[in-house]
Amino acid sequence: MQATPLKYASQSVSKYYFVAALALFTAQIVFGLTLGLQYVIGDFLFPYIPFNQARMVHTNLLIVWLLFGFMGAAYYLVPEESETELYSPKLAMVLFWVFLVAGALTIVGYLAVPYAKLAELTGNDLLQTMGREFLEQPLPTKVGIVVVALGFLFNISMTVLKGRKTSISLVLLLGLWGLALMFLFSFVNPHNLVRDKMYWWFVVHLWVEGTWELILGSLLAFVLIKTTGVDREVIDKWLYVIIAMALVTGILGTGHHFFFIGMPGYWLWVGTIFSAMEPIPFFMMTVFAFNMVQRRRREHPNQAALLWAVGCSVVGFLGAGLWGFMHTLSAINYYTHGTQITAAHGHLAFYGAYVLVVIAIISYAMPILRGREANSRRAQSVEMWSFWIMTIGMAVMVLALTGAGILQVWLQRLPTTGALSFMATQDQLSFFYWMRVWGGVGFLVGLLAYLSSFFIGAGANENEPATGMVPGRA
Repeated sequence: MQATPLKYASQSVSKYYFVAALALFTAQIVFGLTLGLQYVIGDFLFPYIPFNQARMVHTNLLIVWLLFGFMGAAYYLVPEESETELYSPKLAMVLFWVFLVAGALTIVGYLAVPYAKLAELTGNDLLQTMGREFLEQPLPTKVGIVVVALGFLFNISMTVLKGRKTSISLVLLLGLWGLALMFLFSFVNPHNLVRDKMYWWFVVHLWVEGTWELILGSLLAFVLIKTTGVDREVIDKWLYVIIAMALVTGILGTGHHFFFIGMPGYWLWVGTIFSAMEPIPFFMMTVFAFNMVQRRRREHPNQAALLWAVGCSVVGFLGAGLWGFMHTLSAINYYTHGTQITAAHGHLAFYGAYVLVVIAIISYAMPILRGREANSRRAQSVEMWSFWIMTIGMAVMVLALTGAGILQVWLQRLPTTGALSFMATQDQLSFFYWMRVWGGVGFLVGLLAYLSSFFIGAGANENEPATGMVPGRA
């Protein structure tokens, strides 16, 4: 493969973020498998890694590795879009090590110290922020995240300001600033439980169905421009429409989390209507991706990156759109909220929308960061197979969780008399939980195959096309 130098030397800092993201991603999946086994083998690894600790590590690793991926993507994308070097590569590297060390110490704290003791040691009595799902981080970690985010945003914003402004870089910047601002609500922990849940969803929902969607749209647009050669004007129009729909439906769609928690009744209508519209921007994203592929003006040598990008739009629509719509209406959510249907939706949505877009940008950028336009055909073939193995593994997990959730509703939620208790219901779901474990094993195999592709060289006949399904022209 022909050597391809970086357009801007400062883009090289993104490699560190991508490597860290993939390492943390692998750790997240290992802890996810641990949790799956603890569902069916209750004393698995107990008392060394109890369920509550493994769950915290699993979910926090998801957030941290995606943030590493977003930051690495920004450090790669913004200089190229702005046509200028990064404002401060040294600052980017300092923040990388601060974030990595802080994240590692937090995970060690979760595993080595009882949570109540960890709260005592880290000053939670000064400002009570711990104890909420996804936001379990100790106070020093939360402050560190804010400091790293501000330094990162300063670096990126200054780069954009001194260079060319494009719709992709501006949408990305808006999403990143929104991400940082919404995280500030993690410091708000009112004693009123209703207000607490409202502010909690300002972080969790307005991340994944608000600001993160802007990041998703900009990264997907960037990869599609590079791999298809479609006019930027065409992609810009699609991007603005998708982002507008995502913000309209996502912000007001927060209402579907306000069902039955003591909020005014009008949220039943607001949440239902706008949540039902949330699949629209994801469907538009799917149409957008396929439209760009059909209109492409070049056959980019990196077909693996194109597969990840198209896969992101399709699986994202299924997970965030279809599986979200399945139980977003208030009359249905009354029975399904908090069941395994919720877990099915969360897994498929995160995988489709955010995991795949981060892998897409890594798949596109890493070969260039390593001095070539694309990986060898052999490496890309393995990479494409890894996409299908991971996606099939995730499909098995999601279908198993969906089946478990439906049975859970039938046995525990629907009956007016004779309903099973929670634990008695869990005993009836063991088949589905075992299927989830096997789906997780398949997913891990796919991930290991993806990681192995970085170490595969060229085959005997490099001119042969990579094996793997990539959408072609109509």
